[in-house]
Formats: sequence, structure tokens, C-alpha cells
Amino acid sequence: MTTFLLKTEPDCYNYDMLIKDKRTHWDGVRNPTALMHMRTAKKGDEAFIYHTGKEKRIAGLAKIVSDVYEDPENPGLTGKGELKGPLFDIKPMKASTKVLTLKDIKNDGRFDDFDLVKLSRLSAMPVPPKLDKLLRKMCGLD
Repeated sequence: MTTFLLKTEPDCYNYDMLIKDKRTHWDGVRNPTALMHMRTAKKGDEAFIYHTGKEKRIAGLAKIVSDVYEDPENPGLTGKGELKGPLFDIKPMKASTKVLTLKDIKNDGRFDDFDLVKLSRLSAMPVPPKLDKLLRKMCGLD
């Protein structure tokens, strides 16, 4: 199982909305590297939902409940035969019980090589297993 970190602008869509909706598709991603990561998602994987903007914090944990499928708004295949617009569905698992901000993460040297720190504009990324366990503990999601 892989854990991802998915960024969202909380004014647009936030973890509380996911709880209310019970399930949603993850869309709106345009960065080529983020799309590459999304294409690797599998049903059963999990994802930290990270609020950007003024919050800059991990808001909760979600489960990926579908395999990747084609975005009807961005159909077709890349030159490599991959979906241009990959989507997958998620459902909420648990809201964070401790506040863990980007500042906290950046101030902890264990995260120096984490894409959240190194590639701040990346909206979807895998979380290395060692950091996954650490983040869950730090957010109260363990």
C-alpha cells in the first residue's frame, strides 16, 4: 500500500466537505509530475489531505476507493500511452487530531528530502513509508 499526500485549497474543497460528501473524485491536477504520481494510485492506497493557503496543514486521512480512471474533462492518452487526466475516488477515514503545519514539517530535519518541502508547488505526491508513519503519529492519525 502506498500513501500519498494530496493538496487542496480549503476554500475550494476541504476535509470537512469530504466527510459530508462521503466520497469524491480527485481532480483539478495539472502539474505533469503530480499527474505521474496520480497514475500510480491503486484502490486501497491512502492519502493525507493537505490544506494549502492560509492553513498549510494536514487535515486528515482518506482512502483511495477506486483504481485510476480517465478524467472526462481531460480525456485521451499521453505519448507514453498513459491517461492524460487520471482521476481516482477517495473517501474520508479520519480527521487529524493534532495540528501539523508545513512550518512544523520544514523545521524537522527528517523531512528535508520530502517532496512537500523540496517541491512546494507539487499537488500530489507519494509519501515515503518512514515519513508516512511519522506523519500519522504527528497528526494524531496513528
